[in-house]
Amino acid sequence: MMKKPLQRSFTLMEILVYIAVLSIVITAIVSFVLWFIHSNTKTKAMRETLDNARRVMEIMTYEIKEARSIYAPTTTSTQLSLETTKYLPEGEETSFIDFYLCDYRLCLKKESRDSIALTSDSVEINNLVFTRIVSGEVPSIQIDLTIDYKNPTNRPEYQASVGLKSTVSLREY
Repeated sequence: MMKKPLQRSFTLMEILVYIAVLSIVITAIVSFVLWFIHSNTKTKAMRETLDNARRVMEIMTYEIKEARSIYAPTTTSTQLSLETTKYLPEGEETSFIDFYLCDYRLCLKKESRDSIALTSDSVEINNLVFTRIVSGEVPSIQIDLTIDYKNPTNRPEYQASVGLKSTVSLREY
């Protein structure tokens, strides 16, 4: 008599254990991927906000240092007007530069030119205060700036805020 070959098959218990282990592994992988996406989104929001804050602070610092004077009649706590000198072939010419808020963005207006927004559409200025400081002969401006990442849905991964404070003195006086 010939023996029948043994047939190997899975029991119900082995299949259930396999499904449970597979579920745990898939859940761990999906959790890691979701955490990575959330972390990447948060980092992008923070980087965008910080880059905008640094950029506008550098631009304002440069323009203040190069200005001839602070134009007092139009300088307020939320607007800074600077008197500058243009050097032309026929001589010097005085012009003005203004920094001010326009719809939650920081704008720069040079005389006889259209104003331009210095911040991107993805951020908004939450606080901008210019304070004139006079210590001795050199006039200075203290800039207090807070920029937030736009977050209309109020999701935590899009919450980013940068606050910068700097004091800049005029070179020419």
